[in-house]
Amino acid sequence: MADRVRIEIGFDGGQIMGAVVEPGAADRLEQALASGEDGSLALDVEDGRYTVALRRIVYVKRFSREGRVGFGA
Repeated sequence: MADRVRIEIGFDGGQIMGAVVEPGAADRLEQALASGEDGSLALDVEDGRYTVALRRIVYVKRFSREGRVGFGA
């Protein structure tokens, strides 16, 4: 299974959406926001697909990889 990253998207109006996505999807979202793109972006997440309106996004938080408890190599 490929690594996945947890993100949190804050929208104007106060709504917050959390999702677990492929790193490439998080990168595409950050690039679209940085370039000032308008329109929407589809994100494939654990429970389906979300399409978000880029102009409504206030912030995106990308969480660091979480530490894992247990035994490992």
